[in-house]
Amino acid sequence: METIVLIGAGKSASCLIEYLEIQSHKNGWIFIVADANIELAKSKVKSPNTIVVQLNIEATEERRDLIRKASVVISMMPPHLHVQIAEDCVDLEKHLLTASYTDEKIRLLEDKITTKQLFFLCEMGLDPGIDHMSAMKIIDEIKAAGGKITTFRSHCGGLVAPESDNNPWHYKISWNPRNIVMAGKAGAVYLENGESITKDYKDLFDAKNRVSIPGLGELGWYPNRDSLSYMPLYQLEKVSNFIRTTLRYPSFNKGWKQLIDWNFTDESIKYDSNAVTVKSFTKKHLANFDIENEFHAVLSSNAKDSLLKELINYLDLLEDDRLPMKGAFTALDYMQFVLETKWKLEQFDKDMIVMLHEFEYELNGSTHQLTSSLVVKGKDPVMTAMAKTVGLPLGIAAVMLLQQKIALRGLYIPTVPEIYLPVLAELEKEGIIFEEQHSIR
Repeated sequence: METIVLIGAGKSASCLIEYLEIQSHKNGWIFIVADANIELAKSKVKSPNTIVVQLNIEATEERRDLIRKASVVISMMPPHLHVQIAEDCVDLEKHLLTASYTDEKIRLLEDKITTKQLFFLCEMGLDPGIDHMSAMKIIDEIKAAGGKITTFRSHCGGLVAPESDNNPWHYKISWNPRNIVMAGKAGAVYLENGESITKDYKDLFDAKNRVSIPGLGELGWYPNRDSLSYMPLYQLEKVSNFIRTTLRYPSFNKGWKQLIDWNFTDESIKYDSNAVTVKSFTKKHLANFDIENEFHAVLSSNAKDSLLKELINYLDLLEDDRLPMKGAFTALDYMQFVLETKWKLEQFDKDMIVMLHEFEYELNGSTHQLTSSLVVKGKDPVMTAMAKTVGLPLGIAAVMLLQQKIALRGLYIPTVPEIYLPVLAELEKEGIIFEEQHSIR
């Protein structure tokens, strides 16, 4: 009997679990959900036929015994833990799907994956994932019509839905909070007017970077990692402009740049957690970097920048709540705690996913502009839009693989029509539908 093993039942796994429970029941498959926190995993499961197990991912034999039972493994673990699962899947000859970027450790396994006729699919979530598939569909269509693409810009972000937006940052957490506070640390590189542009971490979050989203209005963006590495993957080596970005509101970028400038995402200094409150840590941190005067000037009654004052005030960095950290911790750890408290999705809150692709291309002597946009709202803080758009591509790919509708073998990301065409068609049935606008100038 075919068996799907899902490793990881965190924030982004809820819709995936629901989808695979339905599909496993329909097809007579076994579905196993494994997580270190078995109570968390049980809370996500609705079907009595789903098997829930506790897993210590670092326990080699325990992990291998679980993978040995699988026909296909889906890993929703943090990216640095994928390689352990991937090596086991190669050794035990099991297919593997993940939503994370394809790192060098996974690439080193490519020859073995191909030799053993396995299917490893990475970057099969939202961003990366749906962005690849929806972009490649349009790229291939433009090229098939004889068009020459000159500009490609792709924007994606997980935001709070307007009806649940009640803070000046216009942001609440719907996915891994660690990834949010770490975002941008590696800087970014992209192509603009034929020139490679490199941005350091401190220069990424520019409130002047804005884009208009159909039906939503203006959002902000910041460059996302190494855009240039995707030019050959998208077969767009000759374009003049190529960038992949993360969407936020302009106010978010303004506030986040200030937190970076004040070193609140610093990881170089270790602090002792004994008897530390939010207020006492903030004071100690400001003193370490000699920025007390600057901090208090932003919060003063005659502050020059009223928006920045509101953004920083909202975080309550001078309150007396005790920090929960044990042992040594960093400013980034502290900021993660603060943001998980202040940006929490409340009981009736909804999140929102926004994606926008912008194309310019030459065809029949004219310059064409095409935008393709996606807006998805969640149901509640558990069945979020983030969980839906990250999880469903993985679930659909797993089902198609077991139904032999995907016959590819080797290491892939979803940029080939054998993957993106059937998966996008299934996503449309789940309400994940892109709207296109086209103009000629």
